[in-house]
Amino acid sequence: MSTAVPPPPTPASDVRVVCVVYHPGDELAMFARTLAAASATPAELVIVDNGSDPTVARAVADEFGARLVATGSNLGYGGGANLGAAGAEARWIVVANSDIEWQPGSLDDLVAAAEAAPTAGSVGPALLNTDGTVYPSARELPSLTQGAGHALFVKVWPGNPWTRRYQAHQQNAGGQRPAGWLSGACLLLRREAFEAVGGFDDGYFMFFEDVDLGERLGRAGWINLYVPQVQVTHVGGTSWRAKPAPMISAHHASAARYVHRRYPRWYQWPVRQAAVLGLRLRERSELRTAR
Repeated sequence: MSTAVPPPPTPASDVRVVCVVYHPGDELAMFARTLAAASATPAELVIVDNGSDPTVARAVADEFGARLVATGSNLGYGGGANLGAAGAEARWIVVANSDIEWQPGSLDDLVAAAEAAPTAGSVGPALLNTDGTVYPSARELPSLTQGAGHALFVKVWPGNPWTRRYQAHQQNAGGQRPAGWLSGACLLLRREAFEAVGGFDDGYFMFFEDVDLGERLGRAGWINLYVPQVQVTHVGGTSWRAKPAPMISAHHASAARYVHRRYPRWYQWPVRQAAVLGLRLRERSELRTAR
């Protein structure tokens, strides 16, 4: 009498993908569907729902075998990502927006690039807009004077030298290279590095949490590696389009917080105040336009 040999246990995925959502729509199912084709080995998917009604997120989690974390309150993007990453045993953590559409094999390619660069704490793909153009997702950290000049003059003097330098740093020409920071819309993180710097600073409700993380990773000796040969499509922020005014205010509040925290020294006070003033003026202008 023969006995069947039981199949070996399924190994734990080496990648945990954290998708933070807030009242998601159809894009979340597309995210999960394309993610399934992005790797030969299924990734562990954790959906963190910051909204008040997790119906859509629960349906997607059930369909694709994901784990749903309903926060019960809006923790913000960084706070939600930290919650989704907590307790991970996977070597790699991906934080991604729900409006990302993965290319076949793109997650495997992203991990391969990270494994080939042992000092990379974060790795980011090229983010394609829906028209095929490349979104500037790999940037240098803005200096205080550059940020102040850009914030003060971009609306009234678009061609000012500070804005030109700031926008020049946004260009994604060239191949694989280190960057000051990478967009949190789709970001592969080495768990060791992510945990060593304390994850995202959840004091940033939305925006600039990725800038801050990139700066802290760099300070800790890790590099932020841009790998444009790996591409994903970023459909665009549905929450931003639905509620532009709160998003505008959140963006400028986070920018001001970053300026204060990155440049706290007493002798930086005049330029720091100029940057914050410029942010306030720009926020008012954008809010008037949004109404």
